[in-house]
Amino acid sequence: MNIRDEIKSLLAKEAKTMTEIASMIYENENKRSAMSTLSQKLKKGTIRFSEVWQIADILGYDIKFEKKK
Repeated sequence: MNIRDEIKSLLAKEAKTMTEIASMIYENENKRSAMSTLSQKLKKGTIRFSEVWQIADILGYDIKFEKKK
């Protein structure tokens, strides 16, 4: 599963929309612009780790790194 699918899955689990999350991340942009920006980053795979971290935090999730077995 790629990051786009992971984020969409978490949004569905938490009953949040991409627009809500985008407007929280990009507070200085209007909602339509923020949604477009986030959508394009997810589609192109250019989203920054800090933005993924923010999304996880907003949704109440932690990101963990685990050693492979």
